[in-house]
Amino acid sequence: MGVSIDDVAARAGVSTATVSRALRGLPRVSPATRERVLAVAQDLGYVPSPSATRLATGRTKTVGVLVPFIDRWYFAHALEGIDQELREHGYNLMLFSLGGYQHGQRRRFSEPMVRKHVDALVVLCLGLSGVELEELKHAHIPLIAVGGPVVGCHGVHIDDTAAATEATQHLIDLGHRAIGQLRGGSKDEKNFIVPVLRSRAFEATMHRAGLQVRPEWNVAGNFTVLEGVAAAGRLFDQPGERPTAVFCGSDEMALGLMFEARRRGIRIPADLSVVGIDDYDFSGPAGLSTIAQKPIDHGRVAAQMLLAELNGNTGASQERIMPINLVQRETTAPPR
Repeated sequence: MGVSIDDVAARAGVSTATVSRALRGLPRVSPATRERVLAVAQDLGYVPSPSATRLATGRTKTVGVLVPFIDRWYFAHALEGIDQELREHGYNLMLFSLGGYQHGQRRRFSEPMVRKHVDALVVLCLGLSGVELEELKHAHIPLIAVGGPVVGCHGVHIDDTAAATEATQHLIDLGHRAIGQLRGGSKDEKNFIVPVLRSRAFEATMHRAGLQVRPEWNVAGNFTVLEGVAAAGRLFDQPGERPTAVFCGSDEMALGLMFEARRRGIRIPADLSVVGIDDYDFSGPAGLSTIAQKPIDHGRVAAQMLLAELNGNTGASQERIMPINLVQRETTAPPR
């Protein structure tokens, strides 16, 4: 059986809290006591455990991340950024997954789920209910959102309205007037604000340009490649003329549309221009024009804010709008 903090405290004749403070170099420990504790710890071969640290300091050295999906591109990359930053500072990551849409209306996240388990919490682009947000605030831990605005807490995210506006304006500037949209589906829009913001920005940009938003060219794709394929099929099956360009609310939907267009012999960009948002991993190799963002950086910045707040910098967690840029590749060109 290994040596515990209690063994060190008993041999040194001090409390476990004093042992913890002495080993971590914290104040309110006399030089003589610190030297005695260090000598005893070295003699016994004691290695501090996370549980001992928690008992002495009330800290778990763990940050929780609440995520609606594990397999979505943005969430996976943001998680990687959070984890990188936490590891560099000796913190662990605890994942709380809501299992996507599997649980429907039974989804519930509450304060007891995080009580005494984490020191801070990151909410990944999820619309929390008022009840859920109030319960989390009762945990009295730093809280920050990543990936999209969440009512009631500061966040790290891009300006989704600006991103969709720039993508749509890019098509208009190329000379397109007949423009369709692949947007988030009803489930996405119910749980996240991002798909709604992007869709509204597309429509507003079209209206400002005096262009019609045709309902039959406004198709739900649920922000995945496979749903993008299905949505593109419904768009292409519409009778009458076809749009000369399509704005996609995510690169994954745009890639799905490109697959379906190729299957039907629709040439991109000769017959149809396509633009997305995100700069997904395969967007570059596919030649997809997009509004690029870097979710790994979003995760890192959010983790930095939380760690600063945990280290006593009250108010370190602030709203941070992250950079975006238009990357024009081979999928957008002037209409024929």
